[in-house]
Amino acid sequence: MDDVRLARAFLLRVAEPPAGALGGFVDSVGPVAAAAAIRAGEVPDGVREETVARKDFARAEADLVAAQHCGARLVVPEDDEWPGWPLLALANAFRGGKRWAAPPVALWVRGPARLDEALHRAVAVVGARSATSYGEHVATEFGHGLAGAGVTVVSGAAFGIDGAAHRGALHAGGTTVAVLACGVDRFYPAGHSAMLGRIAATGAVLSEYPPGTPPAKHRFLVRNRLIAALAAGTVVVEAGIRSGARNTASSTAQLGKPLVAVPGPVTSAMSLGCHDLLRAGTATLASTLDEVMEAVGQIGDLAPRPESPTRPTDGLGDQALRVHEALGPRRSREAEAVSAEAGVPLERVRALLTELELLGLAARGEEGWRRCT
Repeated sequence: MDDVRLARAFLLRVAEPPAGALGGFVDSVGPVAAAAAIRAGEVPDGVREETVARKDFARAEADLVAAQHCGARLVVPEDDEWPGWPLLALANAFRGGKRWAAPPVALWVRGPARLDEALHRAVAVVGARSATSYGEHVATEFGHGLAGAGVTVVSGAAFGIDGAAHRGALHAGGTTVAVLACGVDRFYPAGHSAMLGRIAATGAVLSEYPPGTPPAKHRFLVRNRLIAALAAGTVVVEAGIRSGARNTASSTAQLGKPLVAVPGPVTSAMSLGCHDLLRAGTATLASTLDEVMEAVGQIGDLAPRPESPTRPTDGLGDQALRVHEALGPRRSREAEAVSAEAGVPLERVRALLTELELLGLAARGEEGWRRCT
């Protein structure tokens, strides 16, 4: 197992994810043989293209030591805690021709949470970095509610919606997983170092990038496929038309996982992406935690339907409603006037007025009938 772990640590260093050809080669010959073949330069052309620039980067032992120094570990597919079921969506999409969906070779993990357990029931909450106060409030509430219901909250630790969702989960005492676009030995963004420290102490901070790897724009987009894959579904709270959150949403939809969008003010640029997803039918709408759970939760997580306010006249037939509306709330009216106003025959009006009186909806006085409510 030490040889396997060393080999996979080398493979993570030698190729920039997503490395589909490398992954297929590893599946075919095994990680130890694949690492040896790369070092010898005896690999298929696709693998050579992905690895030739770094094939001499023999830092596997150093990477494992660096991970150990920051309290991290390398989780490999051969481990019991490997989240094979969530990541199967990536493998299926990759086999279907989606090159961006190549599964990770291994994952660097910092934190006590076992990935197989933490991701058994997980929901991703993502959104804009330049979030509004409305968006951060919703994300915090969703993060808190999901964690309180025993659901792991997965996000990318960015400013705005991501951070709000993580903080909500932490405040609820639940489990949250942060997926980074850099090595797990450096917390990014730096302004979230304290929050990421709390996540690493109770949940998990993970990345497929080796220790010491700096963040880069393309790595955030590559990282987003992991956020989409590791969760059962994704909730987009706020997103611009072109944004990282939209990228995660697109990955979620292409992986065949539930996608939920939260509506916002029509005047807010930060909600345009959500509204576009809803208009296109790519995402379903959710405005409450129960609706999120129904959309991305397990079978049986049904949201209660909102109850409409009841009225005293509920249950009245058409003619009874017309007679009731023809009555004045203060001034009494004779049955003949009510009949003319309601367009209901006089004999029927007299019978209905008696029924309305029994229901407490009409009262008879010396000068005729009046409405009670």
